[in-house]
Amino acid sequence: MSFQVTTHFVQQYSTNIQLLLQQKGSKLRDAVTVNSYVGKAAKAVEQVGAVEPVKNQSRHSDTPLISTPADARWVYPNDYDWADLIDDQDKLRMLIDPTSSYVQNGVYALGRAQDKEIIAGLFGSSNTGENGSTAVAFPSAQQIAATVGSSAATGLNIAKLREAKKKLMAANVDIDNDPLYVAITAAEHDALLNEAQVISLDYNAKPVLVDGKVTSFMGFQFIHTELLTTDASGYRRIPVWAKSGMHLGMWNDIKTSIDRRPDKRNAYQVYVTGTYGATRLEEKKVVEIKCA
Repeated sequence: MSFQVTTHFVQQYSTNIQLLLQQKGSKLRDAVTVNSYVGKAAKAVEQVGAVEPVKNQSRHSDTPLISTPADARWVYPNDYDWADLIDDQDKLRMLIDPTSSYVQNGVYALGRAQDKEIIAGLFGSSNTGENGSTAVAFPSAQQIAATVGSSAATGLNIAKLREAKKKLMAANVDIDNDPLYVAITAAEHDALLNEAQVISLDYNAKPVLVDGKVTSFMGFQFIHTELLTTDASGYRRIPVWAKSGMHLGMWNDIKTSIDRRPDKRNAYQVYVTGTYGATRLEEKKVVEIKCA
């Protein structure tokens, strides 16, 4: 139970409940592919590899049989829920019914859990094979060192973004039709503001800054989140990915309920739940930039 709810009791100037600073739900869900599933696990996609034709060297020769590479990428569900209690006595002492605000607060938390699943899936091991029994680690070849563009470890810069774009293009990612995203924290955003090529119209056909915020540059769309993690060396792990390269599997989308709890003196229980998991679909569609 929330024992701090009494802090919302009626005061002379208190007329509403204010949600404290937080990321309001998922910011990354729209930047990945999404599908619904049932069961203990699911194939997120059936993968068919590239093939090459054989030049016909003679008339009436045998038809060449070329095996087509095939694989599958699996996604697994994780259950999340949250609940809190609101007593009738608490509601009587407040100017407004807090129930809706508590529901909204819970929905925000479950949305952030989706982003954490996506972030973990970007760089974690992905399971492949007929039964998902083969674990594929994120390859070091898809990582960009913190020192790129400088003699020492730095934050996000143009050189690192160029290297990430080069890796994606070299892997034949369809950058004209497959949206590209970069998730950044406030520190990386601030580092970009120090780059003349980002903020100067001399390098851009149209302004990059919109109300002082970098939203897109070099074909990348930037998403701000403070949920990004660091590696063992303390470097921030900045994900760069094509939308088709990441997947969010939904077993149950975010659901809410408000019910009476007879076992808790008939208090109202606010309950929010959801079941989902994420996985990387193709290694070469994801790049990691390390930032100091």
